[in-house]
This record gives sequence, C-alpha cells and structure tokens, in this order.
Amino acid sequence: MVTRRQMIAIGIGAAAAVGGVGVNLTYHRDMRQIRTAIAEQPTKTIQTRHGGMEYAETGTGPPFLIIHGTGGGFDQGLLFAGGLAGAGMRVIAPSRFGYLGSDMPDDPSSQNQADALVDLLDALQIEQIAICGGSAGALSALQFAIRHPNRCAALFPLVPATYAPDRPPARPWSPAQTRIAQAVLGSDFLFWSAIKAMPDTLMRTLLATDPALVAAASAPEQARAKAIMQDILPVSAKSRGLLNDARLAGNPAQMALHQITAPTLAISAEDDLFLTADAARHIADQVPLARLKIYSEGGHIYIGHGDDMLAEIVRFLNDIEYL
Repeated sequence: MVTRRQMIAIGIGAAAAVGGVGVNLTYHRDMRQIRTAIAEQPTKTIQTRHGGMEYAETGTGPPFLIIHGTGGGFDQGLLFAGGLAGAGMRVIAPSRFGYLGSDMPDDPSSQNQADALVDLLDALQIEQIAICGGSAGALSALQFAIRHPNRCAALFPLVPATYAPDRPPARPWSPAQTRIAQAVLGSDFLFWSAIKAMPDTLMRTLLATDPALVAAASAPEQARAKAIMQDILPVSAKSRGLLNDARLAGNPAQMALHQITAPTLAISAEDDLFLTADAARHIADQVPLARLKIYSEGGHIYIGHGDDMLAEIVRFLNDIEYL
C-alpha cells in the first residue's frame, strides 16, 4: 500500500491540479461511465457464512477462480483472467470483503475470506477448482489451499503480497494516519483527480511499477495498465477493502505453506516495487514441488507480460491435466 506521506503528497498535488473550467463536468461524466460499466456486468450475490459475496463469471469449461488484488473487485478479476475463457475455462471472479457489492464482516481475515470462497463453490456446485490470487488476493488464495486442500486443484500466487523472510516490517498506522487514509481512499473525486494530474506517481506508488516500463510497452499493455488504474474507481465503493488490505498485507503473517498439497506456480517480477519476488520465492521454497516463474522486469502489474502470464497458467494447467 501507499505510505501516509505518499497519500498526502498525492492528495495535495491532485487538489492543486484540478482547478480548471469543466473539471467538475468531466469528473461526473467519467464517473457515470465507470459506474455504468460496473452496473452492466451480469453479477450475482450469494450468502456466505461471512455475509454477501458478489461475483461474476464468463466462459465455460474447467472452473478457474480469480481473486483480485488491492483496489480491485470482480471487475479487476475479469480484466486479468477473462482471457482464459478463450482457452476453454469458466472464469469466476468474486469481490473480496469490503469491495463493491461484497459485505465487510466483523472479522475480515484471510482465513475467513478463504472459507467464504468455499461457500461460493458450494453455491455453484463446484467440488474442486484452480485458484489464482493476485497481490493481496494471494493471502486468501493461500489460505484456501491450506484450509481446504480437497477443494484446491491448482494454486497460482501472482505477485503475492505475502510474507517473505527478512523483509522489513511496515510501521502500523496511528489513528491520525488511519483517518487520513480513510479520507483519501473514500474520495472518488480526489482519486480521479490524482489519476488525471499525476498518473506516473500513482503507477509507481499504488501499482509499484516503473512508469518508464509502461511508456515503453506495447499499446495493448499500456491500455491494460491504464485499465488497472482506472478500475480502482469508484474507490469509495472499495475503501473498506483497501484499508483491510493495508492491514493484512502491510505486515503479512507467516502461513503453514508446507501443508499445501495442490500443484503450485508462484509468479512475480524481479523489479516489483512491493518486493513480491521475495514472497514468490519463499512460497516456491516452502510448498512441496512448487514451481517458480520470475520475470526480470515488469513491476507489480507485470507490464509487457500480460499475455505470457496467461499462457504460463494454461501451460501449467495442461501439465497437471486440469484442462
């Protein structure tokens, strides 16, 4: 997550940059388009032991559960894994606790999120599934594999915001810092303004990716990076999930990775500014017979490797005869 100083700088910079004629009209036009795009997605909501969970799905075939990262929702999940539908898979994309139409329970732990995912599978009458968790979503994906091994056919921790040995711990937020974060993350206008005024700053701080990599990427990859950033909006509908992710992924707890029995492929990029390559190596070291794929560059959103990432997943699933 972005630090307090970075959030303050983003807020001040954005506020200073948005005072122009037509800004208000442009903001409302953009937000209408964003909210309409979300509303037009054919989502459903099921009741789990931890409240309502919203999800969307696309495609047919062997099921694939995509667990979005920080700032996401079902929309981010479909953005990443929707292409797998073309490979003959049924992609299921839930919104995690506190994101979009999913409830925030009293204890929004990764363990409880994993258990709620089992309730989703039960509602869909799916016995076993391949699961991919991106960034902070890897926390609940790993817990799913640990707590429900008979339901996990394959595991893909993708740029995992999970524990790594020797990583410096993040300082806990004070009450004042928490209030600042709540204000910044609760304002659609402020976040929209920051996207317009300082996209490179957000790319580096929120998406942990060197803006120069994005600038040098192909047009489709630039469009994917822009979509990832844009899809954080409406941030007001995701703020509770964002703040929970800051708590869980800021100092991620160790897990019993050695208990995971599912075929596992951990994926990251060496230059991810969130240092998830260290976490991916730790997962590959601790999970029996796990494989590891580290790109030399690409940042947290693995820019330049969007298609290859999906191809790696398909190859792995073919290797284990899931497809």
